[in-house]
This record gives sequence, structure tokens and C-alpha cells, in this order.
Amino acid sequence: MSSPALSVLDLVPVRSDQTSADAVAASVDLARAADRLGYRRYWVAEHHNMPAVAATNPPVLIGLLAGRTERIRVGSGGVMLPNHAPLVVAEQFALLEAAFPGRIDLGIGRAPGTDPVTRWALRHGAGGVDDNAVERFSEYVDNVLAMMEPDGVGLAVRGATHVLKATPAARSVPAIWLLGSSDYSARLAAEKGMPYVFAHHFSGSGTAEALDLYRSTFQPSPELAEPRTFLTVNAAVAETEEQAQLLAVPQLLQMVALRTGQPLTAQRLVEEAEQVVAAGLPEGHAGLLAAMRRRWVIGDPAGAGAEIEQLASSYGVDEVMINPVAGALAGTEPGTAPARVRTLELLASSIGSL
Repeated sequence: MSSPALSVLDLVPVRSDQTSADAVAASVDLARAADRLGYRRYWVAEHHNMPAVAATNPPVLIGLLAGRTERIRVGSGGVMLPNHAPLVVAEQFALLEAAFPGRIDLGIGRAPGTDPVTRWALRHGAGGVDDNAVERFSEYVDNVLAMMEPDGVGLAVRGATHVLKATPAARSVPAIWLLGSSDYSARLAAEKGMPYVFAHHFSGSGTAEALDLYRSTFQPSPELAEPRTFLTVNAAVAETEEQAQLLAVPQLLQMVALRTGQPLTAQRLVEEAEQVVAAGLPEGHAGLLAAMRRRWVIGDPAGAGAEIEQLASSYGVDEVMINPVAGALAGTEPGTAPARVRTLELLASSIGSL
């Protein structure tokens, strides 16, 4: 297999030295770097009410990032569909596709992407989405697909059919992907003949089984004749492995806190994270941190590039989506994330297939 193409996943992290405006500015800079370097696509996540994540609204971010870049595909990784009315999602992405034809991806997920209270506020704060939104996920996916087509979808109301269209005169539709961290979305994507991505960067286990299930049960559709998937990984790359290991610690501590139910904070600077580790982690947390560190791609350009190529070969994919998790040193300009940009630059030069 030839070297994989590279793409980017961005949660728009917020550091302890940043405002939300700073974090968004840093992500614009990162997207422009990915565009310049030849990365294939740039996806933003949906998470809510988290101190270290500013990616709360993928369509808004996608419009901003697509408008500041030139050729890279921009999309969601993903929109958490049970949080939203299907028509709203279809309208948002039909409009983005109209504004940036051929450059928009709609990745759809089933998880809430937040805590239970915030999930309730999302679904019920203004009339809300129905209580069975998760159970009706498959139906909602079908609705989004149909509403973005030029003919729209017919809605039966009181004996009459009313046509719903996401946009009046569609000429193209976004590429639509199903995302997941369990076998549910793998089965559903295979059944519907849709492209599928397993959240390897978050889960770290079950990837091979989910991809095998997707490929072995895939049913061709008019839009997709064969299974299509790629791999997502967390990566921190620097000129030396020692530097990369230090830069990864802030995000590693964030993930340990998330997995162990500890209070979440803005992402620490590298020096702040080092102080936490030096003071000693609670029992069991150090082992969890070490286990996650082994699953992430952390190293110098040659080592990280070789590891990514090996992962792509092992999982049989021709594209790897990088979540650049390198943190920032004290004194970094707040509206920038130079270590994240450098991760993309070093991987692009190491793998060299963009």
C-alpha cells in the first residue's frame, strides 16, 4: 500500500492562556496550514459545556474555516444528530455546500457529546428534539439524506403530502459519513451503503473489529459501490521524541480527567502539566496515562511518519486523520498553536504523499 493521505480533526482546544476568540483564531491558523500543506480534509467536532473545547457548533466553524481556506475539504467530525432536528442539519449543510461546492463533508454521530444536563438543554431548551432521538437515529439519517437532495422529501400531514427541501435549488450535496465508537454505526453504515469512520483516536480499542464488521456486511448503494473508511489518531510530533513527549502531556492529562470523572479544566500549558505530573498522579491515573500514550503517535518526524504508515497498512486504509494534540509552552501567542501547526508540517514532510 502506498503512503496514506493525511487529514485533520480539530476540537478547537482552549488553553489556560486563551479566550474562546484566541482558540478560534488558532484553529483558523491551523486550517490554513493544513490547506497550504496539502491535507485532504479538515473536520471539526461537536462538544458542549466543556472548559477545554470551543467546537460547540460545527456548521458555524465550517463556514468560517472554508471561507479562510482555498481547496481543502471542510466538514464535521461530527454533528451529533440526536441533538438537532434533521431539517436544521440538512439546511445548514445544504447551504454550506451551496457556498463551497465540492468542499463540504457532513459527518454524523449518535453520541450526545456532552453531559446529561447539557444534553437535556440542547434537546428541550427551546421545544427540543423528541425523547426517542437516539432510537430514531437511523430514521433521522435517512431524513437528512433525503432533504438535501434536489427533490427533497415528502412529509405526510393530515392526508396531504408536503415537500421539505433543505435548499430551494440544490446542485450538489455534501459527502455524508457515519461516525461511531461502537459497532452500531458500523452496521448502519454498511446497511445504508455509506462511508464510515471509527473513532480510533478516542476509543483506541475495537477498531479492527468495527472496520471488519463494516467491510464484511457492506451493501453497495447508488452513492458508494465499495466500503470507504479512514483512521483517526492523536498525534504530537516535534524535532525530537523528547520534545514531542512533553508536548503531549497536557492533552494526556485532559483525557485522564475525562476517563476518570475528574473536574475538567482549560487545557494546561506544558509547564503546568509537568508540574501536575511531578506532584504525582492519583493511584491508577499514571497507568491510564501511560496506556493512552502508547496508543497515540508521539515522536520525531521519522518515527511518527513510520508509525502512521504502519497503522494505515494494518487497518487497510488509504487516509489517516490526525488530531494534533501537541500543547503550548508558556509565552506562546494566545491566538496561535505553533506546536499543532508544527505537527502537521513535520508529518507532511515525513510521509510526503499529500
